[in-house]
Order: sequence, then C-alpha cells, then structure tokens
Amino acid sequence: MGFRVQTVMLGPDTEQYAGDGQQTTDIPSIAAQARRIEELGFDGLTAPEAGHDPFLPLVIVAEHTKTIALGTNVAIAFPRSPMITAQLAWDLQQLSGGRFHLGLGTQVKAHVVRRYAATWTGAPGPRLREYLECLQAIWQTFQTGAKPGFQGEHYQFSLMNPFFNPGPIDTAPVPVDIAAVNPYMARLAGEMCSGLRLHPIATFRYAREVVLPAIARGAEKAGRDASEVDVIGAPFLALARNASGLDAAKAALKQHIAFYASTPTYHSVLNFHGWQEAGDVLHRMSREGRWKEMPGVISDAMLDEWAIVATCEDFAAKTLERCGGIFDTVLLDFDPAIRADENWVAKTVATLQAG
Repeated sequence: MGFRVQTVMLGPDTEQYAGDGQQTTDIPSIAAQARRIEELGFDGLTAPEAGHDPFLPLVIVAEHTKTIALGTNVAIAFPRSPMITAQLAWDLQQLSGGRFHLGLGTQVKAHVVRRYAATWTGAPGPRLREYLECLQAIWQTFQTGAKPGFQGEHYQFSLMNPFFNPGPIDTAPVPVDIAAVNPYMARLAGEMCSGLRLHPIATFRYAREVVLPAIARGAEKAGRDASEVDVIGAPFLALARNASGLDAAKAALKQHIAFYASTPTYHSVLNFHGWQEAGDVLHRMSREGRWKEMPGVISDAMLDEWAIVATCEDFAAKTLERCGGIFDTVLLDFDPAIRADENWVAKTVATLQAG
C-alpha cells in the first residue's frame, strides 16, 4: 500500500537553520511553484510559519491550482484567537473548494511570549484541546447560525450576530491536523483531529513505539478507529544524486536536526534514545548563538535514526521501507537541486503513491 505524498513551499533552507536569514519571494513565483507542484502529481502542498504567515500564500495557491490539497504546516495557534483562525480557515476552505487543511501547532512558551508578544495562559496540551473545541463551536455557528455559548478556561465564544457571521459553506468541514511529538498531543490528535503532523524530530522508532500507541488511545477514548487519523510524516532527508554527494547532504541535514534538537520541548525523543546529554549541549549552544557549530553534536548513528539517507536511485525504496506501517501521508521537502530534476520528482511521487 502506498502513501499520499505532500511537499512544502517556502520552507526554510540550510542557511536559515544556520542563522543566515531567509530568502524572499513574490506572488508570481508562488503561483508558478504551486501550479508545478500540482502538475508533478503531489497530493498536497503546505506552507510553514517559519518567518512568514502560512495562510497568505495559500490564497494564491487556491487560485492557481485545481485539485491539490493545501494546508498550513503549521500555523501557531496561541498567538491567534480561535475566531481569527476560524475565519481564515473558513475562507480558505470556501475559496479552495474544500481543499484546505488547517494544521495547528503550539510552539513553546518562550517563543509565544517573547517572539509573538502573546500570552501563555497554561499548559499547552489542555489549552490546545480547548482551542479546538472553541474552533468547532465557531464553525458550528458559521454553518448553522446557532447561538454561541462556548465557555472555557482560556477562551469563550458567546457573541455573534448576522452582520459578522460569514454564513455556511457547501464544502466538507475544515479538517484539522495538529503537530505532535509528545504523547499528550498524539492522544489529542487521536481523539479530536483528522490528522497528526508528526514533527520530523520524532525518529522512526519513536513514532512507532510512542506516537502510534498514543494516537490509538486517543481514538479509543473518542470511540473511533485509529485508522481514521491521517498520520503525516515529514522525515528528515539526506538525499544526493549519487554516493559522492551524500557527505554534503548529511552535513546539511545535521544543521537542520541540531536546530530542532536544541529545543527542550523535543527532548523526550532524545531521552528515548539516550541522547539527553547531546540535547543539553545543543540547547546551551543555541543560547550562545553558536548555530554553525551545532551540527558537530549530531553523530552519524543519530542521523541514521532520524533520517532517510539515500541516493536518488534508492530513495523511493528506502522511503517505502522506513515509513511503511507508520505513516499514511509522507511530506517530502527536497533540496532545491534535487527538486530541479522534475522527471525524477514526478517518478518518485508516483512510485510512493503506488507503494
């Protein structure tokens, strides 16, 4: 059995992970890239929140594509009120003809408070649960005109009149996928969401032994089957055209991994593998701004746990082998040089879809 295959546009590159800033884009480039991604056969296209708003590019994508699914990967929930997110998702679902998926994540306290200048009102898991409940209450009012009456610890929705109600849409309800690494969020996805976007910092073994059982527990609580939850994996890729290019690909990927592994919130994965000391070192280096030195902490053995390391020739086979039985959907974030070989990309996508 094959996978649904997604990709990302406007995603961060190695220079951005190394602290060297990021590139800019424009509307014609976004439109052209979206059309080409659809033509190459991908099932889905996502936009990240990695320095730019993730919703805005998807308006352009919706206009310039016809069939491909589009989603945020992921929008950060807490700096946006549930109403702001609900309106954005509702409009994108209508404008895309029902192709939009709302991907949400929580970020960590320091970024929410100090970078987004927003508030942190409690533990992220229970707060996100309430956020999702509030979203559903808002969408119910949009669709049916029902009088609002949601009251939670962090959010309330108790006022709506016809002037501000966008009214019903004739598409499917907005699917919600949440980002997850730790068991609470995985259980929440199993209980309340259409899908789980697994952060790539989760290794394949961690996903199989920790995340999938947590999804199943959440689904059981909700009285549904775990197979109803789309498990979306975005594995780290060290990919080169041939064996001679693998060392450079691995070095670049270590920069990406070190960035994420420096975040204490993700250290449950490192603890699972006995790598906590490396996580502590990376966190200290990140606080000191030593971004370019951090890849040296990631060993080749650690890389093999996290990543698909392959040449273009054997990439599809290795992806099917390593992701099989874990993911339903695979998101592939190719290096620009690899992505430029469009014949190979189209062939690879088709092979993964066929299984």
